[in-house]
Amino acid sequence: MSVQSRQGRPVVAMVGGGQLARMTHQAAIELGQSLRVLAAAPDEPAPQVCPDVVLGDHDVLDDLRRVATGAHALTFDHEGVPTEHLFALQAEGVVVNPPPQALMYAQDKLAMRHRLADLGVPVPGFAEVGAVDDVRAFWDRYPGAVVLKAVRGGYDGRGVWLPETLDEALAIAHEQLAAGVQVLAEQRVELARELSAMVARSQFGQGAAWPVVETVQRNGQCAVVLAPAPGLSDADAAFAESLALSLANELGVVGVMAVELFQTPSGEILVNELAMRPHNSGHWSMDGCTTSQFEQHLRAVLDYPLGDTAARAPLTVMANVLGAAQEPEMSMDERLHHLMARMPDVKVHMYGKGERPDRKVGHVNLVGGFDGDREDPEYVASLRERAERAAHWMATAEWTDGWSVHG
Repeated sequence: MSVQSRQGRPVVAMVGGGQLARMTHQAAIELGQSLRVLAAAPDEPAPQVCPDVVLGDHDVLDDLRRVATGAHALTFDHEGVPTEHLFALQAEGVVVNPPPQALMYAQDKLAMRHRLADLGVPVPGFAEVGAVDDVRAFWDRYPGAVVLKAVRGGYDGRGVWLPETLDEALAIAHEQLAAGVQVLAEQRVELARELSAMVARSQFGQGAAWPVVETVQRNGQCAVVLAPAPGLSDADAAFAESLALSLANELGVVGVMAVELFQTPSGEILVNELAMRPHNSGHWSMDGCTTSQFEQHLRAVLDYPLGDTAARAPLTVMANVLGAAQEPEMSMDERLHHLMARMPDVKVHMYGKGERPDRKVGHVNLVGGFDGDREDPEYVASLRERAERAAHWMATAEWTDGWSVHG
């Protein structure tokens, strides 16, 4: 029995040692707890700060058993755990949150599309690709507007292909199918912007929704989040929040879930993907919200009463710190020193990860003043520029406005 159990505090075990586990551990500390993590190596982000670490492989059932032993709940910082292992753990009495019956829809894009369509949820057109000719038939339905996706495992733009011609689409399908990759064809939707509706649901059905946010993608990665989403009507915000809460309930989610959304130029809102864990689009909540997504996830998986999700300001901007093409000579610590001196209102969250091109190594949050108005384009642009300037500095040691400490 662990020390935490003897002292009467519940133990949450999280599969994965990445930045999401690291930030969940930070929230656990505030609740008088600590997190147990299953990590592949001791230098991953979470093991750097967590005292309770099990080293192992999330693909190995016995390693999952080791981290789950004595835990009140088993949860995840990524969805890449074999579903059959989770059903086996569940059969052995392990409380798995979110349960595999729900998590499977975040792991398998084709299963997710079919389930959402069955529920009458608005989604892009889609079809399973079992043979190259299936791509040809789908292209005939949506000429030039086709996306190909790996059914399992893709994220941050990986496992997603945007062919410009039918021949290119056929070649991609042939290559991926030959490699044993299951492929899904989707309609490429004309976008006005992308949104994210994040919610939490506890074991016995209490739900809570954060304000809907706008996400800005670059090269398939989330780069910036504007929270709450500027220019989103009350009706559209209510629709997205209600849809996300309804999905969490229908699918039996326990924990935090992000519903990634497309908004078209006509205003239609479609579901893109689901993530059943803390999510990049919720990082703003660490500083811009009454209850962060990480604390809420712990509350939900332990069936504590859920926290208030109100925004603390009219607008918060999150910007990811993405590794530069070439690592700067200036150390990360020195970059942090200069940022703090120049922009003391920026909240910095670094993950303890080595730098390499486009790798998420941290994020910054900039909480706007109460006198701001997110419906004012100049206010939004100014706050966003400052947040992106701070993130770019932390990544590159270069100020985008040309400012120099030496004048």
